[in-house]
Amino acid sequence: MFDSVPMAPPDAILGLTEAYKADPNPKKINLGVGVFQDESGRTPVLQSVKEAERRLIEEESSKSYMPIDGSPAYAGAVQRMLFGVDSAVVAERRAATSDTPGGTGALRVAGDYLHANHPGAALWLSDPTWANHRGVFTAAGLTIKTYPYLDAGANALNFDAMLAALREVPAGDVVLLHGCCHNPTGVDPSTGQWEQVAALLARRGVLPLVDFAYQGFSVGIEEDAAGLRAVAAVCPELLICSSFSKNFGLYRERVGALTVVGSTADATAAVQSQVKTVIRRNYSNPPAHGAAVVATILEDPALTARWRDELAAMRDRINGMRRAFRQWFDDRGVRLNPRGNAFITDQKGMFTMSGLTKDHVARLRDEFSIYIVGSGRINVAGITPGNLDYLCESIAAVI
Repeated sequence: MFDSVPMAPPDAILGLTEAYKADPNPKKINLGVGVFQDESGRTPVLQSVKEAERRLIEEESSKSYMPIDGSPAYAGAVQRMLFGVDSAVVAERRAATSDTPGGTGALRVAGDYLHANHPGAALWLSDPTWANHRGVFTAAGLTIKTYPYLDAGANALNFDAMLAALREVPAGDVVLLHGCCHNPTGVDPSTGQWEQVAALLARRGVLPLVDFAYQGFSVGIEEDAAGLRAVAAVCPELLICSSFSKNFGLYRERVGALTVVGSTADATAAVQSQVKTVIRRNYSNPPAHGAAVVATILEDPALTARWRDELAAMRDRINGMRRAFRQWFDDRGVRLNPRGNAFITDQKGMFTMSGLTKDHVARLRDEFSIYIVGSGRINVAGITPGNLDYLCESIAAVI
């Protein structure tokens, strides 16, 4: 049977890493996969995480299975991050959270839930969106549609076109929104724009699904939740897929969460029962370690403060490289966009849509060993003081 199986193409993003590793050029740079790197190009383990793990090793007393939806302590910590400590959603028991294997696991569980319980619902994705969204939700059996998002000419949000498209989304469909640090563009709505989107979705009877993978990587934990909270304030029902790969540096531990918000506690409990059925048929119950690390940090004020400081340092490093990246081109009169380079520092989070074409990207890979996604998306966290000049000189050469 296996002899007739064709070779699958490499993943568009993770495949770049394999090519990068095989490249012998000592100047090679990987700006593809979305992983934070420090100034030396390493992805460090946070000190707050090390301390939490030390405590867990000393105190852990069992390796028995977790509940299907994970630990209540983790669920509570996730909900406080999402909605705040005084949230009515939490107080009214309108939220239920499941521990999932990463943010991708949360997305797949959400997709399977929607396919099983709302079979007529189409899922609307922004254009562009994270490359794996379409694959995950198509595999779950959902019908995929898109709404405009990026004005490529200006490298800015095409808000009017976005609103116009969302006005046509039928009631009962699902719209995926990026909670902050939109991947791949780095372009986020303002708070006022978030409020307009939330009000429109509520009027249309559309279910928001918020992909929240970068909380804390834009401005701060509370500030980055403003869009989500604007949606939760007016939309009686929503789904939220969280990831703690980036803000806790727990990439390989696969720590995520799916949070259901219903109009009543009873409605939430019914949906959560269906989510647990989906989980049971997939991976049965979640791994414990990563979620326990997150809960340990967020339940201890001193550890939380240390973690927030480390998160701020990661955010500051990314923003510092954004400024340096833009400044290099400004100082030399080189424009990555006809309207200038301000978009680089206007965008938020790990990524920037550079404006580089597929031909530019191919030349950067073939001639300079610089690995960038074909769309021109650059992981700013992969830029360091040591590779900045070589990177910018190479980009200037191909454009």
